Amino acid sequence: MATCRGAYRRAPTGGSPMAWTNSDRRSRLPGNWPVTRRRILRRDGQRCTALFSDGRRCEQPATDVDHIIPGDDHSDANLRALCGWCHKTKSASEGGTAAASRAVRTTRPTAPHPALED
Repeated sequence: MATCRGAYRRAPTGGSPMAWTNSDRRSRLPGNWPVTRRRILRRDGQRCTALFSDGRRCEQPATDVDHIIPGDDHSDANLRALCGWCHKTKSASEGGTAAASRAVRTTRPTAPHPALED
């Protein structure tokens, strides 16, 4: 049975900076975010709402509140409870997709192999 791998661990004191150190994400959250976060966790029964590819729901305790559609829509309909592992996995996937869309695609001219030149 597939399960999540546990909650996201904090960096040790004096260790590497956390991933959000240079991010403005927290400043874009509404001032009442702690209240909203508690409400969503309670609404979702303090359980992760992520679904596995076979349709089963993750059974881990929820630790994070996630934006279903990335951006600044903080409405309850766009928020869900996730465990740390599922949230990290989803965010990493979104980050990879965003990075790929920003990548400059250039094609190098194809030079013939030196042994094949006439």
